[in-house]
Amino acid sequence: MEVAASPFRSTRTNEGERREKRTALLLAAVRMFNERGFHATSLEDVASSLGVTKPVIYHHLGNKEQVLFECVRLGLEELQHGAEGAKATPGTGLDRLKTFLCSYAESVMGDFGKCVIRTGDELLSEQSRVDLRAQKGEIDHTLRAMIEDAVADGSAKVSDVKLTAFAFAGALNWPARWYRPDGQLDRRDMAHRLVEVLCSGIMPHSAQ
Repeated sequence: MEVAASPFRSTRTNEGERREKRTALLLAAVRMFNERGFHATSLEDVASSLGVTKPVIYHHLGNKEQVLFECVRLGLEELQHGAEGAKATPGTGLDRLKTFLCSYAESVMGDFGKCVIRTGDELLSEQSRVDLRAQKGEIDHTLRAMIEDAVADGSAKVSDVKLTAFAFAGALNWPARWYRPDGQLDRRDMAHRLVEVLCSGIMPHSAQ
């Protein structure tokens, strides 16, 4: 999700222009949250980076906590879309699991997915925490279900589904902190390599 130029140079107010301006504000905000941290980022900084004033952010997004909530919500939405896409993948249960894990890894190395991993619940209001935890719970449920499906069709061998899901999520969350887009591998290649390493541990010996 890239913005080539500031959409605030236009004075038009149609729905497309409003969406573009909102996207630009969210991208500027999430990148600062990821780089500096929530507390060290001010809405003045975000507004200034796009050549606008703080009231513009209030108009399109709300206050600082609401901006952060929206950034995290979008990151979780990416993960959920990846899960839905993986469910439609042909092949074995392990094939679908790998597809989801690759999508998950790619997302958490991106702007909004990275914000999901780096944002602590204490930064959000109680209602926001409840809403986001529900989304996270759905993603965890999907991951466990895919592991169970892979075990059921014999494409994976797992003794503890819950622990395996925690291990996968934990391993794939860390790239949100150490991955650099200017490195040797792009997000897609890095995600696939990580997933192959992780899934090699649950493949039946006959398949290795």
